[in-house]
Amino acid sequence: MSETAIDHRMPERPLPENDFAGRSLRLQTLIRLRWLAVTGQSIAVAVVYFGLGFPLPLTWCVGLIALSAALNVGLRIAFPASHRLRAEPAFLLLSYDALQLAALLFVTGGLGNPFAILLLVPVIVSATTLAPLPTMLLGAIVVVAATVLAFSHLPLPWHPGQALSLPWVYVVGVWVAVVSACAFTGIYAFRVAEEARLLARALNATEMVLAREQHLSALDGLAAAAAHELGTPLATIALVARELEREMAGDERHAEDIALLNSQTQRCRNILAKLTSMSGELDQAIARQPITHLLEEVVEPYRAFGTEIVMLKPRGDGAEPVGRRNPAIIQALANLVENAVDFADSRVDIGTAWDDRAVSVTISDDGRGFTPAILARIGEPYVTTRGPAGDDRAHHEAGGLGLGLFIAKTLLERTGARLTFRNNEPPQRGAMVRVAWPRALMEAQARNGIEAETKA
Repeated sequence: MSETAIDHRMPERPLPENDFAGRSLRLQTLIRLRWLAVTGQSIAVAVVYFGLGFPLPLTWCVGLIALSAALNVGLRIAFPASHRLRAEPAFLLLSYDALQLAALLFVTGGLGNPFAILLLVPVIVSATTLAPLPTMLLGAIVVVAATVLAFSHLPLPWHPGQALSLPWVYVVGVWVAVVSACAFTGIYAFRVAEEARLLARALNATEMVLAREQHLSALDGLAAAAAHELGTPLATIALVARELEREMAGDERHAEDIALLNSQTQRCRNILAKLTSMSGELDQAIARQPITHLLEEVVEPYRAFGTEIVMLKPRGDGAEPVGRRNPAIIQALANLVENAVDFADSRVDIGTAWDDRAVSVTISDDGRGFTPAILARIGEPYVTTRGPAGDDRAHHEAGGLGLGLFIAKTLLERTGARLTFRNNEPPQRGAMVRVAWPRALMEAQARNGIEAETKA
């Protein structure tokens, strides 16, 4: 094991979505909105030209509408319906929609056209689906287009032989209305959509936490049931082992095996006792003993398994941290040590480190390490790397359910710890688990425990 230094970095967070690497948008959504726009523009042009008899540049209008229809057909052929656009292509398509509508307004009266308000639609779509930067750029495009349309445009379609001239104050008012609505609706739509996204993420996180707690609660019940059911056969095994020890007192060939059977029977009893007593002490934070003493207690039962367990020299600034005793902490660390012993080729290294901010424990083995698939899902229930019965480690690994790491991770996180799983860097082999607590939490729990006992 090569790493026992303290790492003060906070858990990684997703990068803020303030650039073009933000959210995705379904292409099918934009295609359907554009078909709706094509249909509405076609109906409006037909009503004005054929229904009202107003003259307008029909060729330009039909050409611009046909361009949008052709773009839709091309996108539908080139991409599947489920294709999701990243922010940059989505921004380009929405910019096209804004410019196409601006061009259509240019040939039909500019801001005097009552359909000028539709310039807000691309901005609203962007605000609800994209990050702030592309939305602001799209809003700037719409403002520039509105400014150009306020001063330069073809005449507004009107009765033949008559010209409708709108006062400049009215045109300026429409420009102010479009710009203000663009800013207000864009910000409002973005905030509403962002709150919905935050709520969805919070609900997903809550569901994950509840699922983990549900698994652990179920395991608590299973543990109690197992402790009850295993009590009788374990007592029978202990009784037979003692009788064999008496009957074969002079047989040196089997004396070692019988002693091992007795010691492992007693260890099973101790484990069952911990299972029955753990629930009452589960919510205490950390054991009231030095961290190195706690590790010695955890490691001792596994020294007889044939794997060398090396306690590395502690590395720390100042006095060794002392915490408050909790069987759940010991059981969780024992699960990690047992997992390392199972998968080690010959050696497990255990180290501690501390400073004035954090306390860490690292458990490293020289085995095969975590596979990429396991690293991606580590800590989930029923995820295991244990091999089939024919594997050369079958005597250690038979019957593994993949619950050890899940239980350890959940119990330790309840105490405020943060776990890191990774493989050792070459040329070293094997896996490493790092458990880190804030030192202030450890010492505060110890002080609270002493005060409580003093008052009692």
